[in-house]
Amino acid sequence: MKRLAAAELLACLLSLWGAWYHTPAGAIVRIASAHLFGFRTSARPLLAYYGAGVYGGRLAPAPPLPAPVPPAQALGYGAWAAAAQLDEGERAQFGAASPAQLAAQLRALSRSLGSDEAAVLALFCGEEPARYARDKEGSGASLEELARQLPPRYADRIGLASQALMLGSAYALGWPLPQSVRITSPFGVRAHPLLGGRKLHNGVDLGVPLGTLVRAAGEGVVRRASSDSLNGRTVVLDHGRGVATIYCHNEDLLVREGERVERGQPIARSGNSGRSTGPHLHYQLDLAGEPVDPLRYRADKPKVAALEAAD
Repeated sequence: MKRLAAAELLACLLSLWGAWYHTPAGAIVRIASAHLFGFRTSARPLLAYYGAGVYGGRLAPAPPLPAPVPPAQALGYGAWAAAAQLDEGERAQFGAASPAQLAAQLRALSRSLGSDEAAVLALFCGEEPARYARDKEGSGASLEELARQLPPRYADRIGLASQALMLGSAYALGWPLPQSVRITSPFGVRAHPLLGGRKLHNGVDLGVPLGTLVRAAGEGVVRRASSDSLNGRTVVLDHGRGVATIYCHNEDLLVREGERVERGQPIARSGNSGRSTGPHLHYQLDLAGEPVDPLRYRADKPKVAALEAAD
């Protein structure tokens, strides 16, 4: 009996230890305890579970783009936008680096360390810590896996590295329709055309005729291809690193859930399904689960027309 009681006690202690260090609930308790009692914790990488793989605080507004983003420099632009959140003294470590210069630096680090994740970690935390984490976790490790190998003092910089990867993916996105198509209702608070009152419009409406081909803004996996009474026939693409794009009010869907698509691949035909005042595409960009204005991540912006079809 005594041996059985001891085994049960040991099992309980192991369960508590596992909950404390290896579950999101335990991570929340550790974060709260650290805040209350003033000590540091390494729980933040685990909490990336709640942010589509992204952590590091609330996303800051993207700074104005100095020029159109070449696809090869998208990650450099992401690092440039993340570094803009640092104060002047901390930002000095990057010098006067332009997005193009940061992109070149990241390419060199990626060749040396074996992945973009390790390269971005090296940019914000230093090459030696990033190399140590890479050696422990392997060259194919995610940022979350690499972050587990670093001490808590790097938590804020790891958060910036995470945002850099996410923003780099956002800057790399294309556009779902030809650039000549005009925006009939931009992102932001507006008078709702059907419900009345002022509400947040969490995407941009693009005025196009019924049946216009809608293309994937980037490579990704179809997380949703279905219909509802509000958004009509909808496609949701997961591009990884906390980036998702949403395409609503279509006439036909050309992809299925779970399917992997390439940038520019037709995924739907535009329509007037759901709650809508006329044919158009509602295009939405979500970063870490929050809708943002997709035009922030484009230097070449479609023109805004007079309000026409909207949802």
